[in-house]
Amino acid sequence: MTASTANAQRFREFKMPDVGEGLTEAEILKWYVQPGDTVTDGQVVCEVETAKAAVELPIPYTGVVHELRFGEGVTVDVGTAIIAVDTDPGAGPAEAPAAAPQEAAADEEAEPQGRQAVLVGYGAAPSSTKRRARKPQPGVPAQPEPAKAALQAELNGRTAPVAPATPVAPAVQPAPAAPAGSAVPAAGRPLAKPPVRKLAKDLGIDLATILPTGPDGIITREDVHAAATPAAAPAEAPGPVAVAAAEPGTVDTDARERRVPVKGVRKATAQAMVASAFTAPHVTEFITVDVTRTMKLVQELKQDPDMAGLRVNPLLLVAKAFLVALKRHPEANAAWDEANQEIVYKDYVNLGIAAATPRGLIVPNIKDAGAKTLPQLASELGDLVATAREGKTSPAAMAGGTVTITNVGVFGVDTGTPILNPGESAILAFGAVKLQPWVHKGKVKARQVTTLALSFDHRLVDGELGSKLLADVAAVLERPKRLITWG
Repeated sequence: MTASTANAQRFREFKMPDVGEGLTEAEILKWYVQPGDTVTDGQVVCEVETAKAAVELPIPYTGVVHELRFGEGVTVDVGTAIIAVDTDPGAGPAEAPAAAPQEAAADEEAEPQGRQAVLVGYGAAPSSTKRRARKPQPGVPAQPEPAKAALQAELNGRTAPVAPATPVAPAVQPAPAAPAGSAVPAAGRPLAKPPVRKLAKDLGIDLATILPTGPDGIITREDVHAAATPAAAPAEAPGPVAVAAAEPGTVDTDARERRVPVKGVRKATAQAMVASAFTAPHVTEFITVDVTRTMKLVQELKQDPDMAGLRVNPLLLVAKAFLVALKRHPEANAAWDEANQEIVYKDYVNLGIAAATPRGLIVPNIKDAGAKTLPQLASELGDLVATAREGKTSPAAMAGGTVTITNVGVFGVDTGTPILNPGESAILAFGAVKLQPWVHKGKVKARQVTTLALSFDHRLVDGELGSKLLADVAAVLERPKRLITWG
């Protein structure tokens, strides 16, 4: 066994796993260990945020942390090594295997099998095309740094700083050496991974103008963000400088705007809402209902011994009313299968509850909610909300929903036109309960009133079915004894 092979077996790297359903990247939120710390198999070493939730990652090795590859706040592609562990620290000092040289790592004669494990950077994904690392062309001097900065600034829509003129050397000067691991392709297509190319495209950045800092001259996410960041103001040049006067009526807003990268839950929410809004034809109907009796029942249930220790609120009874109405109209609990051109009718209800969290909007769901008793529903609803607020909701808890409730009333809002969660048939918005004048038994009295809004996929639910479903939810809330007679 060679020394390099022994080192490779001794120093094990842990790669970012796919913790969800086909997710491609995750952001490192927090490291629980540092280099030199002892870790054991199964110990949680970091917390990462995917497009769906925050997840803690256990490491499958026992040993001493040798290196953390990325800092907190960095988004890492799935399959990229994030930590290296020395699994045999008692064997004496040894150096972790170094990254392969740039030329050897990309040599077209090399034939890696699958994704290679390396201790610096990441393994090479299998490919049918072999590619040699690009080398600077002989006799072509590297572009001076001021010229690079000017070109980068011009391409990014900024004014390049004016550098003082320098005398021309009588002979060609040797090009300055590039930093280690920062090879710049002289020609051809810039080296970058597909997610990085997409990021550059979204930000309007030409990859050919970016100076790479990654291994083998690969452009990283940080390189793209650096190119998109407004350049710092140039130093004041000697002598008088003419300052362009601002045009009348214009306001400089650069100093009063902030740009935040779209990632994590916000990115997933945006993609889901756009996909839903422009895929499923939405219809939204509204109904205003007297919920005075339901509000009285809420207070009575809080005193019921069977509900002791459980959170009882109006949302609980709205959820139960929705489930009863779906039981009466099961055709509304369905999904559209575009690929097979089929409607999938579901004999179970996974009830989603839209929850606002510090990381954004998520929609975990209560599995098989229609089969649960009121105490069981209250228990799971309380656990769901508490877990969401702590940021601990798992991807599995957000998968497989069939219908959703969004409680906009907690913000004092009367109602809204909610957008369907992708793959679901209906979403019910529960508005604020307010004391309003209402005709009750022939007289105008102060009653507790709310407005419900139901959005549904018109491919699955026609107007009649949607109207009956919403009317039944309102009927149960108006006279909650229907929970018994209809349930």
